[in-house]
Amino acid sequence: MNSIENIKPKVIIIDDEDALRLGVKKLLQMEGYDVSTAANGTEGIALGIKEDFDLAIIDLKMPDIDGITVLKNIREHRPNTVCFIATAYASYDSAVQATKIGSQGYIPKPFSAEELLNHLRMGYEKRKLILEADRLRADRENRLLELSFERTRLNTIINSIDDGVLVVNRDEQAVYFNASALKYLNLHEIFLGESIADILPPKIREVIEIHFDKPNNDSKSYSEQIELLPDEKLFVQATTTRIPNHDGTLAGVVLVLKNISEFKRVEFIKSQFVSMVAHELKAPIAATIGFLNLLLQSEIEISDEQKTDFLTRSNVRLSSLLSLVNDLLDISRIEMQTVVREIKEISLKDIVTDVIQLFNLDINKKNLSVIFNCEDNLPTINADFNEITRMVTNLVSNSVKYNKVGGEIKIELKENSRYIIFTVGDSGIGMKPNEKKKLFLDFFRAKNEFTKNIHGTGLGLAIVKRIVDSYSGTIEVDTEYGVGTTFRIQFPKLLETEITTTINSH
Repeated sequence: MNSIENIKPKVIIIDDEDALRLGVKKLLQMEGYDVSTAANGTEGIALGIKEDFDLAIIDLKMPDIDGITVLKNIREHRPNTVCFIATAYASYDSAVQATKIGSQGYIPKPFSAEELLNHLRMGYEKRKLILEADRLRADRENRLLELSFERTRLNTIINSIDDGVLVVNRDEQAVYFNASALKYLNLHEIFLGESIADILPPKIREVIEIHFDKPNNDSKSYSEQIELLPDEKLFVQATTTRIPNHDGTLAGVVLVLKNISEFKRVEFIKSQFVSMVAHELKAPIAATIGFLNLLLQSEIEISDEQKTDFLTRSNVRLSSLLSLVNDLLDISRIEMQTVVREIKEISLKDIVTDVIQLFNLDINKKNLSVIFNCEDNLPTINADFNEITRMVTNLVSNSVKYNKVGGEIKIELKENSRYIIFTVGDSGIGMKPNEKKKLFLDFFRAKNEFTKNIHGTGLGLAIVKRIVDSYSGTIEVDTEYGVGTTFRIQFPKLLETEITTTINSH
């Protein structure tokens, strides 16, 4: 027998007859087999288990161990070895037993060379089929394992992204989805194969169904910004793309939901900013230009007293514009973390005293009484002087602007074991509950019959909040509409190591 694919079939001959064993070995070697021999059952079992033989010829009757036992041991350890029982004492029972154990067949003794070779050829063909089947099965299992790993990796990746992914077929049945899709669509659970047309938000369903009526060659994606939760709580960019079959027909649609709520919030803030700036800039600029035009018209007689009044009003208007610009710059620096701080020991008591003096004229105009209580031996705090001054100025300014004529301002400085506590309270306008929720938002200003004539940028308290946060402090607000408002700020007493960290971080 010629070698197959340049590989010699490996054969083991297990027989106690020396002449037969050696004669068969010589014959098979001449036919291209790689032959090993064993003179008894014990040797045959040891060698048959140790090496992976293609074929085995086993004598049924041997003095130490019978061929059935040898066959059983080899098949248990090498199930792919094709085995033959060679014997002159074949019986029906032994044949059945050998077949059950896995024998390919019997080779009756005495046998001719052609008869033996014919059995081995058929046995080797079976051996090749067995090995090929094993290889194909292993390849299939490996591919299935790789597919399973790939699917697991894909699921892990898709479930880890913030974008929602939903795949539906032509009948609008769920084929695939991730956790983000459930969250954005406010769905507790979706079952694969479930029809979800009736549970999707109408706008989402519309952007999916765009593809159902399009021609097969239309591969464009469609996108739309959709508000999924009211009051601008959740905006998504819904993008849909068709999934084609092999013949180009529509198999389904993949929907990707990208959370753009923050983008819409920024867009809204920009819109507010433009509107606020236009409003805040228009009036003072127009008034200032009007005053200057009057002063420049030589044909109009204006008294020195009127000129001084015009210039004073222009100065007030331009000062308010400068305040707006400074507020915007402060917000920008804090947000971009470009504030250059000079951290040193400062006295809150001294700053509060100076700020009260700064507003003394406005306090007297509204006939306000100011009560300032400060504990004795109040420790200094480690902070930037300009930032803390700006914070105190904004709070005291609000307590003056939004107070009633003849009202009261209470300012207090005290300490406990962990904090320096700064409190500013007034008996002014106060705020409604819905206004309190928005108090520290950029550009927010309470609007009511008391505030319509009070000018401001809506950035003062936003700046205060950012300054307090930057020092790991807290700010609380107690307010009642028509009664007044109290701000309470707590600054932690920093250790030296914490001071160093604060300086380095900025």
